Amino acid sequence: MTLSLRTAFALLAMAAVGLTLAGWAIGELMKLQPCPLCIFQRLLYLLIGLLALAGVLFPGARRLWGALLAVTAAGGVATAAYQSWLQYLPEVSMECGFGEPTVIEQIVDWFGVRWPAMFMATGFCSSKDWLFLGLSMANWSVVCFLTFLAAAVWLLLRRIEH
Repeated sequence: MTLSLRTAFALLAMAAVGLTLAGWAIGELMKLQPCPLCIFQRLLYLLIGLLALAGVLFPGARRLWGALLAVTAAGGVATAAYQSWLQYLPEVSMECGFGEPTVIEQIVDWFGVRWPAMFMATGFCSSKDWLFLGLSMANWSVVCFLTFLAAAVWLLLRRIEH
């Protein structure tokens, strides 16, 4: 079975939006405090969703969308891996939110002012308040972003059948 380009992009868009909503819902139900890196990952998932939606609407530019998806997913892997490192070694890491705001913190703050229910960062990046199968939400996010990265590479390398 082969997926059409539009179907593949639509599945990626739904997965990205679904992960965003699931993370938000888990946070709300369990009264978790999202940190700046959590919110930034949420924004990256939404960007992946938008890029995938662009792939649905304009599949002729699949290489462009695939490349942008790959770059965004790689940024997500790096962000989630950094947060995982902060969680595993909090004593040797510098907590986000202290000192001058980074570019990521400035982006998160900008979105947090405009839509606080979805993007307000109030937690610490080294906190592991939620675990599933022994992995934190940041650890699961690494897995999800790696999956998006693999899908983007597949879209880039895939041959188009006419």
